[in-house]
Amino acid sequence: MEQVDCVVIGAGVIGLATARQLARSGRDVLIVERAELIGSETSSRNSEVIHAGIYYPAGSAKARLCTSGRDKLYAYCVDHGVDHQRIGKLIVATDTDQVDRLSGIAAAAEVNGVTDLRLIDSDELAELEPDLHAEQALLSPSTGIIDSHGLMSALRRDAEEAGATTALRSSVTGGAVTGRTGPQTSIVLVIDDTEIACDTVINCAGLSSWDVAAQLDGFPATSLPPRHYAKGNYYTPAGVKVPFSRLIYPIPVDGGLGVHLTLDLGGQARFGPDVEWVDSVDYQVDPSRADAFYSEIRRYWPGLPDNTLTPAYCGIRPKLSGPGEPAADFLIQGPADHGIPGLVNLFGIESPGLTSCFAIAETVATHLA
Repeated sequence: MEQVDCVVIGAGVIGLATARQLARSGRDVLIVERAELIGSETSSRNSEVIHAGIYYPAGSAKARLCTSGRDKLYAYCVDHGVDHQRIGKLIVATDTDQVDRLSGIAAAAEVNGVTDLRLIDSDELAELEPDLHAEQALLSPSTGIIDSHGLMSALRRDAEEAGATTALRSSVTGGAVTGRTGPQTSIVLVIDDTEIACDTVINCAGLSSWDVAAQLDGFPATSLPPRHYAKGNYYTPAGVKVPFSRLIYPIPVDGGLGVHLTLDLGGQARFGPDVEWVDSVDYQVDPSRADAFYSEIRRYWPGLPDNTLTPAYCGIRPKLSGPGEPAADFLIQGPADHGIPGLVNLFGIESPGLTSCFAIAETVATHLA
């Protein structure tokens, strides 16, 4: 049986940031990824937004890790040449009934440490974004966009330069808890057909984190949280120049942040994601769902032409809460939670996971201290 110090399961942005953190601290790290490429699932199917930390409940892990991670991420991008822009975001109230909600959002954001939001009236909005329809808006100058694949490539490079090894096309197909109480070989993983004894296992498998934990013989079933899939579909306007220079977000809705406008670093506009609760992972985008986008988008951009939205891509959010339930927090589950030395599971790492990646990696390390 092979012996490995630390196995990180999943080479998405969270797994790579965690592997980097542990390798740089002197751990011998093996990164295991079942796909042929790093970051080819949840980490490549999002809006590529660096979030300011506005919406999350005070004191939550999402609030704390987003604001801390945001600053670390911007600094990393500058130091490592990762493409990004502090493009800014407008959260818009499109009718008078929504105006009061802006002040509530601003107050909650300030508690989280987001102190640079500014209320914009309709006159100033007309100067900033002439084609935008809104009664008022909040301007978030700390919101940005990033090349997520450039970030993940840099994280992998850092981790490997610190001694980590990456194994692509390698699947965790089973495992067991040895029952030992010390730090040595507390878990045996089956990776493809090979048994590997591990001192430490970090389960960063995203949508599959539940499956990885459940197939560890000896992992307590009571420690496995609920799992829900929220599909988010994105559409691009074909043959239409979108006349905005900032990200445009409506007031948040159940399960997400509403049908918002994001821009990538090449200036390409995307609308989405919506919230489609599904039972399985399916990355097909239904063109007919775009029909419901037009009315939502026209609340803030009345000039959107008919029959222009075409499918772009979709992502699946790994959620701990289901339809109609309050949004759940990140769950970073360490030995104190489930009783297994050396095992850390990450469940429900959805937005703002990318923004929080460095802060999440530091949190994982504290669970192993």
